[in-house]
Amino acid sequence: MNTPNRKWTAADLPPQAGRTIVVTGATSGLGAITARELAGAGAHVVLAVRDTARGERLARSLPGSTEVRHLDLADLSSVRAFAAGWDGPLDVLVNNAGVMAIPERRTADGFEMQLATNHLGPFALTNLLLPRITDRVVSVASNAHRRPGVDIDFEDLNSERDYRPWRAYQQSKLADLLFVRELQRRLTEAGSPVTAHAAHPGYAATNLQSGSAGAAQRAMMAVANRLVAQSDAMGALPTLYAVTQPLPGGSYTGPGGRGELRGYPAPARLSPHAQDDGRARRLWEASERLTGVGFPDLG
Repeated sequence: MNTPNRKWTAADLPPQAGRTIVVTGATSGLGAITARELAGAGAHVVLAVRDTARGERLARSLPGSTEVRHLDLADLSSVRAFAAGWDGPLDVLVNNAGVMAIPERRTADGFEMQLATNHLGPFALTNLLLPRITDRVVSVASNAHRRPGVDIDFEDLNSERDYRPWRAYQQSKLADLLFVRELQRRLTEAGSPVTAHAAHPGYAATNLQSGSAGAAQRAMMAVANRLVAQSDAMGALPTLYAVTQPLPGGSYTGPGGRGELRGYPAPARLSPHAQDDGRARRLWEASERLTGVGFPDLG
């Protein structure tokens, strides 16, 4: 991979003509930037979004070939409908959609909202689409998974006994990385050419922070966005790199600057828990039970 001194940007994107790429959560922030750049490079980009009217407005402003399809990752029936409606090959799935440190909410399926949107929905979507995917799956994670004490609480995975917004968010982002690890293991074992990757944006100024719990916290983040954060365009670079560059399966890309908060794409650091095969397999099995979706037969 390029080092932080090699300033890879969206201008370095290779031609994407003939490729079909799904980007979840593509109506704003990192997802919108990712969709814009990939469509501009020639890909046919499918914006998989909850608000299709908003998605259509964005699609009209994007270059190249795009379409909008409804997808609510917090609703397994919506995930199943999206996958059932897919016809033909899909080159890349970008699991970008997410929520961060929101007040406690439960989905129609009874899941904690961050676990559902950030992990369980993408887990189900990926496995349902996997027989159609020809190249790779890229999941957007976070360096928040490396905060001290962050782990998967298998005894309270759904935060039913104790909900703390930031802990639930950090757990869901660790879950993203464990998902990529176990997915790559299963793909390799199945002899599939498809690869799984993760990327994180560092500290990027997006509207993700606006949903965080507490007015004081949101105000602090707004100030930090202006003074510390890099732009959403820079934050999208690790994802674009992971989508388009020749990387080994299981790769993790983030900003190459200090603390991985800012900078150009470079290899990112995983916490010890994120590299634990036992945790990865246990989480996969728990996710299969919760969603009713498992790894498909790729034979």
